[in-house]
Amino acid sequence: MNARAKPKHEPILSARGIVNRFGKQDVHNKLNLDVSPGEILGIAGGSGSGKSVLLKTLAGLHRPNAGEVVLNGKKIETIGHAERASLIGVLFQQGALFSSLSVAQNVMLPLREHTDLPANEQARIAAMKLELAGLAAESGLKFPSQLSGGMVKRAALARALALDPRILFLDEPTSDLDPLIASGVDALITQLNQSLGITVVIVTHDVTTLFGICSRIAVLVDKKITVDTLDHLMHSQHPWIREFLHGPRAQGAMTARKWSHGNR
Repeated sequence: MNARAKPKHEPILSARGIVNRFGKQDVHNKLNLDVSPGEILGIAGGSGSGKSVLLKTLAGLHRPNAGEVVLNGKKIETIGHAERASLIGVLFQQGALFSSLSVAQNVMLPLREHTDLPANEQARIAAMKLELAGLAAESGLKFPSQLSGGMVKRAALARALALDPRILFLDEPTSDLDPLIASGVDALITQLNQSLGITVVIVTHDVTTLFGICSRIAVLVDKKITVDTLDHLMHSQHPWIREFLHGPRAQGAMTARKWSHGNR
């Protein structure tokens, strides 16, 4: 086999030489990352490692001090707002729903901004996306303040899915949720990935999510990034990675992963 043969699938997203700096402090120093079509990639790291900043950089919401991001074969800064919206869906921390709008109106926002669809068609699509995210269509009549934490996450996910994106960026999708609700969100992400073929990039500190649904994990540590499968990362000698992947919480998540795999 030719050692220089191209991979079967070109990356849907590539980042090269990413530098993010705030004041005199470098948060990321020449990061490289490829995301393959159809994978679920988890991004982990300690406090201050810049997980959310990297997510925003990859989604084109933050311009790095150096380096470039290529999405679907184009430099992300050259992609128009409408085309970018059709390629990317983003779930922000805490959902970021507009409190003055109903849930359905929140989901319809991307449709109103980027399509010429009539109002009744927008409403139909919003109801469909809510059901896809695991919410009853009638929940669209409610306001965000009337939803539980898990329902807010699902409603925000429905909004991220409104324009049928090819890649989802999820920032702490299970944070502040009890384990049972968080497990349901993880199952929903997996279902969307498998049934629709959506590529997913998840920033999370939840080891259950990282161990349970991610194809690969990108660990931010010492301003650099290490990307590999969980099984390979378990053999890392880096102190932070070892502590993160072999601590008590990680061991519980690993046990759950082995049980899940053994019962498939």
